[in-house]
Amino acid sequence: MYTVSGRSVPQQGASILSKLQIHQITCLQDYFGVLVHDAKSGQTICIDAPDAKAVDAALNDKSWKLTHILVTHHHTDHVQGVRELKARHGCVVIGPDNPVIADIDTKVAGGDVLQLAGDAVTVIATPGHTLDMLNFYFAKAGVVFTADTLFALGCGRIFEGTPAQMWASLCKLMVLPAPTQVYCGHEYTLANLRFALNIDPENKALQKRRGEIEALRAQGKPTLPTSIGLELATNPFLRASDASIRRHLGMESASDAEVFAEIRERKNKA
Repeated sequence: MYTVSGRSVPQQGASILSKLQIHQITCLQDYFGVLVHDAKSGQTICIDAPDAKAVDAALNDKSWKLTHILVTHHHTDHVQGVRELKARHGCVVIGPDNPVIADIDTKVAGGDVLQLAGDAVTVIATPGHTLDMLNFYFAKAGVVFTADTLFALGCGRIFEGTPAQMWASLCKLMVLPAPTQVYCGHEYTLANLRFALNIDPENKALQKRRGEIEALRAQGKPTLPTSIGLELATNPFLRASDASIRRHLGMESASDAEVFAEIRERKNKA
């Protein structure tokens, strides 16, 4: 069984704490799918489903059986493979309460806790990019799946929410333990780096990270996962309180939310 805010829902196998295996899938040019596997229970969870064929290829390569899909939000590029995977594997689909998303078996909201893969998975509501956006935090494993809320050196474009909502959502992620590994939905890091250097040019940690990112991309390797601690040190969208950024923007007396909104607007126009 697994539970959602006190509700019990049937599931395949009992979950016992073990070290999770996480496999990142590159697909559709710059998209990421992620498989999370718990060897003891046999559970395999797919975070979003941007490309069913890519997910199936990874499952076959690993000899894992798909048992769950966690859906973060309704955008087509994150859900277009859900129906095909569910039909083929009979997996349980968990996601936001949004009628636009077909095939959801269990609807969850911010604050719910799922017992999955030997871990207590906290559902974090992060409206901004979309109003239904959910992130999933595996507390014992120290991993968070942020989809299009938080990127390496960036954050999602605000399509449905407001800058204030997006800032509040990012603040929920900023308080997670610094070592928490962050998996997001796209490989946007190099473009985000160029923008970040314009917003935070005096940041030595960011300058150091530049070489690492450029080397990885030159080899065709992903820049993810990142970590909460690394993003707090280098991601300008999380650094609205930083005095150097505020001076650079001429916003010394503005609120953090106002500084964030200005940075987001500049990125929109970059």
